[in-house]
Amino acid sequence: MKFQWVGGQCLKSKRESIPVINPATEEVLDHVPRGTAADADRAVQAAREAFKTWRWVPALEKAQMLHRIAADLRARQKELATLMTQEGGKPWCENRDEVEWVAACFQYYAEVGRNSRGSSLPPTFHHQVNFTIKEPYGVVVGIIPWNYPLLLMVWKVAPALMAGNTIILKPSEETPLSLLNMVDIFEKHLPPGVVNIVTGYGEEVGEALVKHPGTDLIAITGSVETGKRVGQLCAAQVKKFHGELGGNDPFIVCSDADLDIATRACAWAAFLNTGQVCTSAKRIYVFNDIADEFVKRVVKFTKSLKLGNGLDPDTDIGPMINMKQLNDVHARVTDAVRDGAKVLCGGGRPLNPKRGFFYEPTVVVNVKQKMRLVHTETFGPILPIMRVKDIDHAIELANDSNYGLGANIYTNNMEWAMKAMERITAGTFWINDPLTDNDAGPFGGMRQTGHSRELGEEGLDEFRETKHVHLDYKQEIKPYWYPYAKYNRLASQ
Repeated sequence: MKFQWVGGQCLKSKRESIPVINPATEEVLDHVPRGTAADADRAVQAAREAFKTWRWVPALEKAQMLHRIAADLRARQKELATLMTQEGGKPWCENRDEVEWVAACFQYYAEVGRNSRGSSLPPTFHHQVNFTIKEPYGVVVGIIPWNYPLLLMVWKVAPALMAGNTIILKPSEETPLSLLNMVDIFEKHLPPGVVNIVTGYGEEVGEALVKHPGTDLIAITGSVETGKRVGQLCAAQVKKFHGELGGNDPFIVCSDADLDIATRACAWAAFLNTGQVCTSAKRIYVFNDIADEFVKRVVKFTKSLKLGNGLDPDTDIGPMINMKQLNDVHARVTDAVRDGAKVLCGGGRPLNPKRGFFYEPTVVVNVKQKMRLVHTETFGPILPIMRVKDIDHAIELANDSNYGLGANIYTNNMEWAMKAMERITAGTFWINDPLTDNDAGPFGGMRQTGHSRELGEEGLDEFRETKHVHLDYKQEIKPYWYPYAKYNRLASQ
Protein backbone atom coordinates (compact mmCIF):
# COMPACT_ATOMS: atom_id res chain seq x y z
CA MET A 1 0.00 0.00 0.00
CA LYS A 2 1.39 3.37 -1.04
CA PHE A 3 0.88 6.49 1.07
CA GLN A 4 0.30 10.14 0.27
CA TRP A 5 3.18 12.56 0.69
CA VAL A 6 2.45 15.77 2.60
CA GLY A 7 4.88 18.12 4.30
CA GLY A 8 7.73 15.67 3.92
CA GLN A 9 5.86 12.84 5.63
CA CYS A 10 3.82 9.81 4.59
CA LEU A 11 0.13 10.47 5.11
CA LYS A 12 -2.44 7.74 5.58
CA SER A 13 -6.07 8.30 4.67
CA LYS A 14 -8.91 7.20 6.93
CA ARG A 15 -10.96 5.98 3.98
CA GLU A 16 -10.73 2.81 1.92
CA SER A 17 -7.98 2.47 -0.66
CA ILE A 18 -8.12 2.56 -4.46
CA PRO A 19 -6.75 -0.44 -6.40
CA VAL A 20 -4.31 0.26 -9.24
CA ILE A 21 -4.91 -2.18 -12.11
CA ASN A 22 -2.37 -3.43 -14.64
CA PRO A 23 -4.26 -2.88 -17.94
CA ALA A 24 -2.31 -5.65 -19.68
CA THR A 25 -3.17 -8.37 -17.15
CA GLU A 26 -6.16 -6.90 -15.23
CA GLU A 27 -4.30 -7.75 -12.02
CA VAL A 28 -4.10 -5.43 -9.01
CA LEU A 29 -0.63 -3.91 -8.75
CA ASP A 30 -1.03 -1.99 -5.51
CA HIS A 31 -3.41 0.26 -3.61
CA VAL A 32 -3.32 4.00 -2.91
CA PRO A 33 -5.29 6.04 -0.39
CA ARG A 34 -8.65 7.48 -1.37
CA GLY A 35 -7.92 11.01 -0.26
CA THR A 36 -10.39 13.29 1.48
CA ALA A 37 -10.99 17.01 1.79
CA ALA A 38 -9.15 16.84 5.10
CA ASP A 39 -6.13 15.35 3.32
CA ALA A 40 -6.31 18.17 0.79
CA ASP A 41 -6.40 20.73 3.59
CA ARG A 42 -3.31 19.24 5.25
CA ALA A 43 -1.47 19.41 1.94
CA VAL A 44 -2.44 23.05 1.45
CA GLN A 45 -1.28 23.97 4.94
CA ALA A 46 2.05 22.22 4.35
CA ALA A 47 2.53 23.91 0.98
CA ARG A 48 1.65 27.35 2.36
CA GLU A 49 4.11 26.96 5.22
CA ALA A 50 6.87 25.85 2.85
CA PHE A 51 6.13 28.75 0.49
CA LYS A 52 7.15 31.26 3.17
CA THR A 53 10.78 30.28 2.74
CA TRP A 54 10.89 28.54 -0.66
CA ARG A 55 9.99 31.70 -2.60
CA TRP A 56 13.14 33.38 -1.26
CA VAL A 57 15.56 30.54 -2.03
CA PRO A 58 18.01 31.91 -4.64
CA ALA A 59 17.42 30.69 -8.17
CA LEU A 60 20.89 29.17 -8.38
CA GLU A 61 20.15 26.97 -5.36
CA LYS A 62 16.80 25.94 -6.82
CA ALA A 63 18.52 25.10 -10.09
CA GLN A 64 21.06 22.88 -8.34
CA MET A 65 18.24 20.97 -6.66
CA LEU A 66 16.48 20.36 -9.97
CA HIS A 67 19.71 19.17 -11.58
CA ARG A 68 20.16 16.64 -8.77
CA ILE A 69 16.57 15.42 -9.21
CA ALA A 70 17.27 14.91 -12.92
CA ALA A 71 20.38 12.86 -12.14
CA ASP A 72 18.50 10.60 -9.73
CA LEU A 73 15.71 10.08 -12.26
CA ARG A 74 18.20 8.90 -14.87
CA ALA A 75 19.74 6.52 -12.35
CA ARG A 76 16.28 5.05 -11.78
CA GLN A 77 15.18 5.05 -15.41
CA LYS A 78 14.70 1.29 -15.85
CA GLU A 79 12.80 0.90 -12.58
CA LEU A 80 10.45 3.80 -13.30
CA ALA A 81 9.89 2.72 -16.91
CA THR A 82 8.91 -0.76 -15.74
CA LEU A 83 6.46 0.57 -13.15
CA MET A 84 4.94 2.99 -15.68
CA THR A 85 4.46 0.13 -18.13
CA GLN A 86 2.76 -1.98 -15.48
CA GLU A 87 0.33 0.72 -14.38
CA GLY A 88 -0.28 2.52 -17.68
CA GLY A 89 0.33 -0.09 -20.40
CA LYS A 90 2.64 1.88 -22.71
CA PRO A 91 5.47 -0.18 -24.23
CA TRP A 92 8.56 -0.11 -22.04
CA CYS A 93 10.65 1.78 -24.60
CA GLU A 94 8.11 4.63 -24.64
CA ASN A 95 8.25 4.87 -20.85
CA ARG A 96 12.06 4.71 -20.86
CA ASP A 97 12.02 7.71 -23.18
CA GLU A 98 9.47 9.47 -20.97
CA VAL A 99 11.78 9.26 -17.95
CA GLU A 100 14.59 10.79 -20.00
CA TRP A 101 12.28 13.60 -21.16
CA VAL A 102 11.33 14.26 -17.54
CA ALA A 103 14.97 14.51 -16.47
CA ALA A 104 15.75 16.82 -19.41
CA CYS A 105 12.81 19.07 -18.52
CA PHE A 106 14.02 19.45 -14.94
CA GLN A 107 17.41 20.45 -16.34
CA TYR A 108 15.93 22.87 -18.85
CA TYR A 109 13.94 24.80 -16.24
CA ALA A 110 16.85 24.71 -13.81
CA GLU A 111 18.71 26.89 -16.32
CA VAL A 112 15.86 28.96 -17.76
CA GLY A 113 14.46 29.68 -14.30
CA ARG A 114 17.67 31.36 -13.12
CA ASN A 115 18.10 33.37 -16.30
CA SER A 116 15.66 36.21 -15.65
CA ARG A 117 13.26 37.65 -13.12
CA GLY A 118 11.85 40.51 -15.14
CA SER A 119 12.95 43.25 -17.49
CA SER A 120 14.07 46.88 -17.59
CA LEU A 121 11.76 49.42 -19.22
CA PRO A 122 12.54 52.86 -20.69
CA PRO A 123 11.22 55.56 -18.31
CA THR A 124 8.88 58.36 -19.35
CA PHE A 125 10.56 61.12 -17.30
CA HIS A 126 14.01 62.18 -16.11
CA HIS A 127 15.72 60.51 -13.10
CA GLN A 128 13.32 57.60 -13.09
CA VAL A 129 13.78 53.85 -13.48
CA ASN A 130 11.12 51.33 -14.48
CA PHE A 131 11.38 47.56 -14.32
CA THR A 132 9.29 44.47 -13.79
CA ILE A 133 9.62 41.66 -11.27
CA LYS A 134 8.01 38.29 -11.92
CA GLU A 135 6.78 36.73 -8.70
CA PRO A 136 5.34 33.33 -7.76
CA TYR A 137 1.60 32.90 -7.25
CA GLY A 138 1.96 30.81 -4.11
CA VAL A 139 0.51 27.30 -3.87
CA VAL A 140 -0.01 25.53 -7.19
CA VAL A 141 -2.22 22.47 -7.67
CA GLY A 142 -1.11 20.14 -10.47
CA ILE A 143 -3.80 17.72 -11.68
CA ILE A 144 -2.02 15.05 -13.72
CA PRO A 145 -3.60 12.71 -16.32
CA TRP A 146 -2.93 9.00 -16.64
CA ASN A 147 -1.44 8.82 -20.14
CA TYR A 148 1.89 10.54 -19.33
CA PRO A 149 2.01 10.49 -15.52
CA LEU A 150 5.56 11.82 -15.15
CA LEU A 151 6.01 13.95 -18.26
CA LEU A 152 2.87 16.00 -17.68
CA MET A 153 3.87 16.24 -14.02
CA VAL A 154 7.28 17.78 -14.76
CA TRP A 155 5.81 20.26 -17.25
CA LYS A 156 4.06 21.75 -14.22
CA VAL A 157 6.44 21.01 -11.34
CA ALA A 158 9.72 22.24 -12.85
CA PRO A 159 8.56 25.71 -13.93
CA ALA A 160 6.35 26.12 -10.87
CA LEU A 161 9.25 25.43 -8.50
CA MET A 162 11.74 27.60 -10.37
CA ALA A 163 9.20 30.44 -10.32
CA GLY A 164 9.16 30.13 -6.52
CA ASN A 165 5.85 28.35 -5.98
CA THR A 166 5.20 25.26 -3.92
CA ILE A 167 2.99 22.56 -5.41
CA ILE A 168 0.43 19.87 -4.58
CA LEU A 169 0.15 17.06 -7.11
CA LYS A 170 -3.01 15.03 -7.63
CA PRO A 171 -2.10 12.10 -9.93
CA SER A 172 -4.74 10.11 -11.78
CA GLU A 173 -6.11 7.23 -9.74
CA GLU A 174 -5.26 5.05 -12.77
CA THR A 175 -1.50 5.72 -12.70
CA PRO A 176 -0.35 7.13 -9.34
CA LEU A 177 2.44 4.65 -8.58
CA SER A 178 5.26 6.07 -10.70
CA LEU A 179 4.86 9.52 -9.13
CA LEU A 180 4.71 8.06 -5.61
CA ASN A 181 7.87 6.14 -6.47
CA MET A 182 9.63 9.51 -6.75
CA VAL A 183 8.83 10.58 -3.18
CA ASP A 184 12.29 9.72 -1.88
CA ILE A 185 13.89 11.78 -4.67
CA PHE A 186 11.83 14.83 -3.72
CA GLU A 187 12.58 14.18 -0.05
CA LYS A 188 16.31 13.98 -0.73
CA HIS A 189 16.61 17.20 -2.69
CA LEU A 190 13.75 19.54 -1.68
CA PRO A 191 12.64 21.04 1.64
CA PRO A 192 9.51 19.48 3.21
CA GLY A 193 6.24 20.77 1.82
CA VAL A 194 7.65 22.13 -1.43
CA VAL A 195 6.20 19.15 -3.31
CA ASN A 196 3.19 17.29 -1.90
CA ILE A 197 1.25 14.36 -3.37
CA VAL A 198 -2.40 13.60 -2.59
CA THR A 199 -4.13 10.63 -4.20
CA GLY A 200 -7.82 10.00 -4.79
CA TYR A 201 -10.70 10.77 -7.09
CA GLY A 202 -11.05 14.07 -8.89
CA GLU A 203 -14.53 14.86 -7.63
CA GLU A 204 -13.37 14.33 -4.05
CA VAL A 205 -9.79 15.34 -3.27
CA GLY A 206 -9.19 17.10 -6.61
CA GLU A 207 -12.19 19.37 -6.29
CA ALA A 208 -11.34 20.05 -2.66
CA LEU A 209 -7.93 21.34 -3.75
CA VAL A 210 -9.44 23.50 -6.47
CA LYS A 211 -12.00 25.04 -4.10
CA HIS A 212 -9.57 25.52 -1.22
CA PRO A 213 -8.98 29.23 -0.47
CA GLY A 214 -5.33 28.44 0.22
CA THR A 215 -4.49 27.40 -3.35
CA ASP A 216 -3.55 30.11 -5.84
CA LEU A 217 -3.18 28.44 -9.26
CA ILE A 218 -4.73 25.30 -10.71
CA ALA A 219 -2.81 23.57 -13.53
CA ILE A 220 -4.60 20.69 -15.20
CA THR A 221 -4.19 18.46 -18.22
CA GLY A 222 -7.44 16.68 -18.98
CA SER A 223 -10.64 16.59 -20.99
CA VAL A 224 -12.59 19.64 -22.09
CA GLU A 225 -15.44 18.65 -19.78
CA THR A 226 -13.16 18.41 -16.75
CA GLY A 227 -11.41 21.62 -17.71
CA LYS A 228 -14.69 23.51 -17.96
CA ARG A 229 -15.66 22.33 -14.48
CA VAL A 230 -12.31 23.32 -12.98
CA GLY A 231 -12.31 26.60 -14.89
CA GLN A 232 -15.75 27.49 -13.53
CA LEU A 233 -14.63 26.79 -9.98
CA CYS A 234 -11.54 28.94 -10.50
CA ALA A 235 -13.55 31.77 -12.06
CA ALA A 236 -15.85 31.86 -9.02
CA GLN A 237 -12.76 32.56 -6.88
CA VAL A 238 -10.91 34.69 -9.46
CA LYS A 239 -8.17 32.05 -9.22
CA LYS A 240 -5.56 31.50 -11.93
CA PHE A 241 -6.51 28.59 -14.21
CA HIS A 242 -3.94 26.85 -16.41
CA GLY A 243 -5.46 24.20 -18.67
CA GLU A 244 -4.49 21.92 -21.55
CA LEU A 245 -7.72 20.21 -22.48
CA GLY A 246 -7.13 17.64 -25.17
CA GLY A 247 -7.10 17.76 -28.94
CA ASN A 248 -8.32 16.32 -32.21
CA ASP A 249 -5.31 16.84 -34.44
CA PRO A 250 -5.46 16.73 -38.25
CA PHE A 251 -2.77 14.98 -40.29
CA ILE A 252 -2.51 16.10 -43.92
CA VAL A 253 -0.74 13.93 -46.52
CA CYS A 254 -0.12 15.86 -49.73
CA SER A 255 0.30 14.38 -53.20
CA ASP A 256 4.09 14.89 -53.19
CA ALA A 257 4.65 13.05 -49.89
CA ASP A 258 7.08 10.13 -49.75
CA LEU A 259 4.57 7.40 -48.96
CA ASP A 260 7.11 5.03 -47.43
CA ILE A 261 7.78 7.70 -44.84
CA ALA A 262 4.32 9.27 -44.54
CA THR A 263 2.47 6.00 -43.94
CA ARG A 264 4.81 5.00 -41.11
CA ALA A 265 4.75 8.49 -39.62
CA CYS A 266 0.97 8.53 -39.74
CA ALA A 267 0.67 5.11 -38.09
CA TRP A 268 3.08 6.14 -35.32
CA ALA A 269 1.26 9.43 -34.76
CA ALA A 270 -2.10 7.65 -34.58
CA PHE A 271 -1.11 4.59 -32.51
CA LEU A 272 1.54 5.93 -30.11
CA ASN A 273 0.51 4.99 -26.56
CA THR A 274 -2.42 3.12 -28.13
CA GLY A 275 -3.72 6.42 -29.50
CA GLN A 276 -4.11 7.77 -25.97
CA VAL A 277 -2.21 10.99 -26.61
CA CYS A 278 -3.72 14.47 -26.76
CA THR A 279 -1.62 15.17 -29.87
CA SER A 280 -2.42 11.88 -31.62
CA ALA A 281 -3.23 12.11 -35.33
CA LYS A 282 -7.00 11.65 -35.11
CA ARG A 283 -8.15 12.94 -38.52
CA ILE A 284 -6.17 11.90 -41.60
CA TYR A 285 -6.71 13.98 -44.75
CA VAL A 286 -5.10 12.48 -47.87
CA PHE A 287 -4.97 14.04 -51.34
CA ASN A 288 -7.10 12.09 -53.83
CA ASP A 289 -4.14 11.51 -56.18
CA ILE A 290 -2.37 9.26 -53.69
CA ALA A 291 -5.21 8.09 -51.46
CA ASP A 292 -5.50 4.54 -52.83
CA GLU A 293 -1.80 3.84 -52.50
CA PHE A 294 -1.61 5.50 -49.09
CA VAL A 295 -4.48 3.40 -47.76
CA LYS A 296 -2.95 0.21 -49.14
CA ARG A 297 0.40 0.92 -47.50
CA VAL A 298 -0.93 2.08 -44.14
CA VAL A 299 -3.17 -0.99 -43.84
CA LYS A 300 -0.27 -3.31 -44.62
CA PHE A 301 1.95 -1.56 -42.08
CA THR A 302 -0.76 -1.52 -39.41
CA LYS A 303 -1.27 -5.27 -39.77
CA SER A 304 2.45 -5.79 -39.10
CA LEU A 305 2.32 -4.12 -35.67
CA LYS A 306 2.42 -6.37 -32.61
CA LEU A 307 -0.17 -5.92 -29.88
CA GLY A 308 0.81 -7.12 -26.41
CA ASN A 309 2.13 -6.49 -22.92
CA GLY A 310 4.38 -3.46 -22.90
CA LEU A 311 7.08 -5.36 -21.00
CA ASP A 312 7.53 -7.65 -24.03
CA PRO A 313 10.35 -6.05 -26.09
CA ASP A 314 8.60 -7.07 -29.32
CA THR A 315 5.40 -5.19 -28.45
CA ASP A 316 4.53 -2.14 -30.54
CA ILE A 317 1.12 -1.32 -29.09
CA GLY A 318 0.01 -1.95 -25.52
CA PRO A 319 -3.43 -2.07 -23.89
CA MET A 320 -5.84 0.77 -23.35
CA ILE A 321 -6.03 2.16 -19.85
CA ASN A 322 -9.32 0.53 -18.80
CA MET A 323 -12.48 -1.13 -20.05
CA LYS A 324 -14.50 2.09 -19.98
CA GLN A 325 -12.09 3.74 -22.38
CA LEU A 326 -12.03 0.67 -24.61
CA ASN A 327 -15.82 0.51 -24.80
CA ASP A 328 -16.03 4.20 -25.68
CA VAL A 329 -13.61 3.81 -28.58
CA HIS A 330 -15.37 0.69 -29.88
CA ALA A 331 -18.75 2.45 -29.73
CA ARG A 332 -17.35 5.25 -31.91
CA VAL A 333 -16.10 2.76 -34.49
CA THR A 334 -19.44 0.92 -34.44
CA ASP A 335 -21.35 4.17 -34.94
CA ALA A 336 -19.12 5.14 -37.87
CA VAL A 337 -19.62 1.77 -39.58
CA ARG A 338 -23.37 2.07 -39.12
CA ASP A 339 -23.21 5.45 -40.87
CA GLY A 340 -21.22 4.17 -43.86
CA ALA A 341 -17.58 3.93 -42.78
CA LYS A 342 -15.57 0.80 -43.56
CA VAL A 343 -13.02 -0.91 -41.31
CA LEU A 344 -10.06 -2.21 -43.33
CA CYS A 345 -8.19 -3.75 -40.40
CA GLY A 346 -8.73 -4.02 -36.67
CA GLY A 347 -12.02 -2.80 -35.31
CA GLY A 348 -12.33 -4.87 -32.15
CA ARG A 349 -10.71 -6.76 -29.32
CA PRO A 350 -8.14 -9.38 -30.35
CA LEU A 351 -8.49 -13.09 -29.60
CA ASN A 352 -5.03 -13.03 -28.02
CA PRO A 353 -4.11 -11.98 -25.46
CA LYS A 354 -7.30 -13.08 -23.75
CA ARG A 355 -6.85 -10.80 -20.73
CA GLY A 356 -6.15 -7.11 -20.69
CA PHE A 357 -7.80 -4.04 -22.19
CA PHE A 358 -6.46 -4.55 -25.70
CA TYR A 359 -7.96 -3.05 -28.84
CA GLU A 360 -6.65 -3.73 -32.32
CA PRO A 361 -5.02 -0.85 -34.22
CA THR A 362 -7.76 0.11 -36.64
CA VAL A 363 -7.82 1.75 -40.07
CA VAL A 364 -11.17 3.20 -41.17
CA VAL A 365 -12.12 4.68 -44.57
CA ASN A 366 -15.28 6.24 -46.04
CA VAL A 367 -15.27 8.44 -42.97
CA LYS A 368 -17.39 11.59 -42.85
CA GLN A 369 -16.32 14.79 -41.14
CA LYS A 370 -19.32 14.95 -38.79
CA MET A 371 -19.00 11.40 -37.47
CA ARG A 372 -18.35 11.29 -33.73
CA LEU A 373 -15.26 9.21 -34.48
CA VAL A 374 -13.50 12.23 -35.99
CA HIS A 375 -15.48 15.30 -34.90
CA THR A 376 -14.80 14.72 -31.20
CA GLU A 377 -11.64 13.48 -29.50
CA THR A 378 -11.30 9.71 -29.88
CA PHE A 379 -8.71 8.45 -27.39
CA GLY A 380 -7.72 5.12 -28.91
CA PRO A 381 -5.78 3.34 -31.71
CA ILE A 382 -7.95 4.52 -34.60
CA LEU A 383 -6.68 5.86 -37.94
CA PRO A 384 -9.64 7.39 -39.84
CA ILE A 385 -8.87 8.44 -43.43
CA MET A 386 -10.70 11.05 -45.49
CA ARG A 387 -9.93 12.09 -49.06
CA VAL A 388 -9.43 15.74 -50.00
CA LYS A 389 -9.18 17.52 -53.34
CA ASP A 390 -6.30 19.88 -52.59
CA ILE A 391 -4.58 21.87 -49.88
CA ASP A 392 -7.47 24.32 -49.52
CA HIS A 393 -9.91 21.48 -48.98
CA ALA A 394 -7.59 19.94 -46.38
CA ILE A 395 -7.22 23.25 -44.54
CA GLU A 396 -10.99 23.76 -44.53
CA LEU A 397 -11.62 20.35 -42.94
CA ALA A 398 -8.69 20.68 -40.54
CA ASN A 399 -10.21 23.89 -39.17
CA ASP A 400 -13.65 22.32 -38.81
CA SER A 401 -13.13 21.51 -35.13
CA ASN A 402 -13.67 22.91 -31.66
CA TYR A 403 -10.11 21.91 -30.76
CA GLY A 404 -6.80 23.51 -31.66
CA LEU A 405 -3.91 21.66 -30.07
CA GLY A 406 -1.71 20.50 -32.95
CA ALA A 407 -1.67 19.82 -36.70
CA ASN A 408 0.59 17.84 -39.05
CA ILE A 409 1.45 17.99 -42.73
CA TYR A 410 3.66 15.87 -44.99
CA THR A 411 4.90 17.71 -48.05
CA ASN A 412 8.00 19.27 -49.59
CA ASN A 413 5.88 21.92 -51.30
CA MET A 414 6.78 24.99 -49.23
CA GLU A 415 3.77 26.95 -50.44
CA TRP A 416 1.38 24.23 -49.25
CA ALA A 417 3.21 23.80 -45.96
CA MET A 418 3.33 27.50 -45.10
CA LYS A 419 -0.22 28.14 -46.24
CA ALA A 420 -1.47 25.37 -43.98
CA MET A 421 0.73 26.57 -41.13
CA GLU A 422 -0.67 30.09 -41.34
CA ARG A 423 -4.32 29.15 -41.76
CA ILE A 424 -4.85 26.12 -39.51
CA THR A 425 -5.75 27.01 -35.93
CA ALA A 426 -3.36 24.99 -33.77
CA GLY A 427 -0.87 25.66 -30.99
CA THR A 428 1.79 23.46 -32.60
CA PHE A 429 2.26 22.81 -36.30
CA TRP A 430 4.49 19.90 -37.35
CA ILE A 431 5.93 19.72 -40.88
CA ASN A 432 7.28 16.27 -41.83
CA ASP A 433 7.95 15.25 -38.19
CA PRO A 434 4.86 14.50 -36.08
CA LEU A 435 4.45 14.85 -32.31
CA THR A 436 8.00 15.98 -31.55
CA ASP A 437 8.30 18.28 -28.53
CA ASN A 438 11.10 20.67 -27.62
CA ASP A 439 11.56 21.82 -24.02
CA ALA A 440 12.44 25.28 -25.35
CA GLY A 441 9.29 25.51 -27.50
CA PRO A 442 5.90 26.35 -25.99
CA PHE A 443 3.24 23.64 -26.01
CA GLY A 444 -0.48 24.32 -25.79
CA GLY A 445 -3.64 24.86 -27.74
CA MET A 446 -6.29 27.19 -29.03
CA ARG A 447 -10.09 27.14 -28.99
CA GLN A 448 -11.49 24.63 -26.49
CA THR A 449 -8.10 22.99 -26.05
CA GLY A 450 -7.35 25.92 -23.78
CA HIS A 451 -5.06 28.92 -24.07
CA SER A 452 -2.29 28.09 -21.62
CA ARG A 453 1.28 27.15 -22.53
CA GLU A 454 3.69 24.61 -21.11
CA LEU A 455 7.42 24.37 -21.88
CA GLY A 456 9.60 27.20 -23.09
CA GLU A 457 9.90 30.56 -21.33
CA GLU A 458 6.15 30.88 -21.84
CA GLY A 459 5.69 27.83 -19.63
CA LEU A 460 7.70 29.48 -16.87
CA ASP A 461 5.69 32.70 -17.13
CA GLU A 462 2.45 30.74 -16.64
CA PHE A 463 3.57 30.26 -13.03
CA ARG A 464 4.71 33.86 -12.43
CA GLU A 465 2.78 37.10 -12.19
CA THR A 466 4.29 40.41 -13.15
CA LYS A 467 4.83 43.37 -10.85
CA HIS A 468 5.76 46.76 -12.31
CA VAL A 469 8.19 48.83 -10.22
CA HIS A 470 8.39 52.60 -10.74
CA LEU A 471 11.36 54.32 -9.07
CA ASP A 472 12.23 58.00 -9.00
CA TYR A 473 15.68 58.48 -7.48
CA LYS A 474 15.15 62.23 -6.96
CA GLN A 475 12.50 63.44 -4.53
CA GLU A 476 10.77 66.54 -5.83
CA ILE A 477 7.34 68.15 -5.98
CA LYS A 478 5.73 67.35 -9.31
CA PRO A 479 4.17 70.29 -11.18
CA TYR A 480 0.98 68.32 -11.91
CA TRP A 481 0.15 67.77 -8.19
CA TYR A 482 -2.39 69.84 -6.23
CA PRO A 483 -3.24 72.66 -6.35
CA TYR A 484 -4.42 72.52 -9.96
CA ALA A 485 -4.67 76.26 -10.42
CA LYS A 486 -0.91 76.65 -10.72
CA TYR A 487 -0.69 73.53 -12.92
CA ASN A 488 -3.37 74.86 -15.28
CA ARG A 489 -1.61 78.24 -15.57
CA LEU A 490 1.66 76.53 -16.50
CA ALA A 491 -0.10 74.31 -19.04
CA SER A 492 -1.76 77.28 -20.73
CA GLN A 493 1.48 79.17 -21.25
